Amino acid sequence: MPDIYVAPKRKKVPKKVRAAKKKVERKTEAEKARKVHTVNPLAAYASSPKNIHFETQEPKEEIILLLRRHWITNLPWIFWAILMVFTPFILRFFPLLTLLPFRYQVMAVIIWYLLTIAFIFEQFLGWLFNVNIITDERIVDIDFYSLLYKEVSDCKIDQIQDVTYKMGGVTRAMFNYGDVFIQTAAERPQFEFLAIPKPDRVAAILRDLVTEEEKERLEGRIR
Repeated sequence: MPDIYVAPKRKKVPKKVRAAKKKVERKTEAEKARKVHTVNPLAAYASSPKNIHFETQEPKEEIILLLRRHWITNLPWIFWAILMVFTPFILRFFPLLTLLPFRYQVMAVIIWYLLTIAFIFEQFLGWLFNVNIITDERIVDIDFYSLLYKEVSDCKIDQIQDVTYKMGGVTRAMFNYGDVFIQTAAERPQFEFLAIPKPDRVAAILRDLVTEEEKERLEGRIR
């Protein structure tokens, strides 16, 4: 009697291929971040960035992530900067500057544009240098207030006790950014990474690093 249905024979997958597939599946978020190198120095989410170092970085310390506030958080001050640029043109329709001598009008416009440039420069530097850094050994929070003052806090990975993230609102959901809160046993009990891109992935990477640190401690490989 002929066979009505014969199951197709499964191709045997070589052991090396199966082992490689399993290895790929087991890659953690931290391992993935190590593989991707961000070149853009202005990126808000930079994994294993090249040619970037910070002041207290140790010789063998590896930067896993460099984070800034999401670029969309710059839109409010960009809006005000554009408005400030066009303000002198708008004032032509109002008899305010016309009451002054021409020389004073020119000086007023020059001073206004100098203030505008200073405002743009300050806001851009505040976004650029307010960064959160995650290395293979610690987390670093750099709060930049001005060219003359900044505050730097750090915490060892093995001192992290809990990691949570929050994403709320339509804008944050659309552009995938939010806040990450890190509870620690260090002198500073909580670190806040605010308005950063991909907060879920950042939290997962931190958890992976904590797990790696625990394994290293058990195996006696802590630096």
